[in-house]
Amino acid sequence: MVTREDVENIAILSKLFVAEEELDDLTKQMQEIVEFADAINNAPDSGEEFDNINNLSNVFREDVVVPSLPSEEILKNAPEQAEDHFLVRNHA
Repeated sequence: MVTREDVENIAILSKLFVAEEELDDLTKQMQEIVEFADAINNAPDSGEEFDNINNLSNVFREDVVVPSLPSEEILKNAPEQAEDHFLVRNHA
């Protein structure tokens, strides 16, 4: 069962603001989603194979190693770099 506290925790982890007056309705909706997923998981299985009903197949090719661009070329437009790596800001 999905509780109001579960919804509050999910909102915090998702960094979403949920207004106090929306919590009860959102809790009910989340419970309905969980019940729907449970219903799908518990649906009877006819035992018949369902994958590849159209007789499709993947065509694979061999991997071919090709030369890469030099690091200097790749990094020349990078706003920030260190050694031969892109620097990415941490937004936490």
